[in-house]
Amino acid sequence: MGLARILVDGYSLLHAWPELAPGKARHSAAARDELIHRLTLYRDAIGTPVTIVFDGANAGHRLSAVESTPELEILYTRSGQTADDVIERAAHRLSAYGEVLAVTDDNAERDTVIALGGMASSCWSFIQTVENALAELKDDVRVRNRAEQTRFRRPK
Repeated sequence: MGLARILVDGYSLLHAWPELAPGKARHSAAARDELIHRLTLYRDAIGTPVTIVFDGANAGHRLSAVESTPELEILYTRSGQTADDVIERAAHRLSAYGEVLAVTDDNAERDTVIALGGMASSCWSFIQTVENALAELKDDVRVRNRAEQTRFRRPK
């Protein structure tokens, strides 16, 4: 079975990725929106659905203006619930459909997901994966654009 879904602890990844929304607080709407944007590009590049889980919907945070879809799901935990709780439950439920990848810097959370049959990644490792995939996509687009420009040039 292939990778069924990537489960991301949103704030864990935001804290590890200061280049996103520089100068903005890690819990700010701008930082969350930039993370969602970057992971949308990554999801489009690889085709694997992504779920981003943020702690605390009732903590006074403005929810993202981006619509949650089955391909890029954006979840906010309820009061008394953590992103870890949601990720563990999702990893357990999705295990019948293939492997899941949990992205977090919480070692206990990574161990739990692995025990449930999933895979886990540190935030730093996942950031490198995302940046490499997006750089490759950018190069592919540039090469294809160049080929198309050459194809439609008029002979002199």
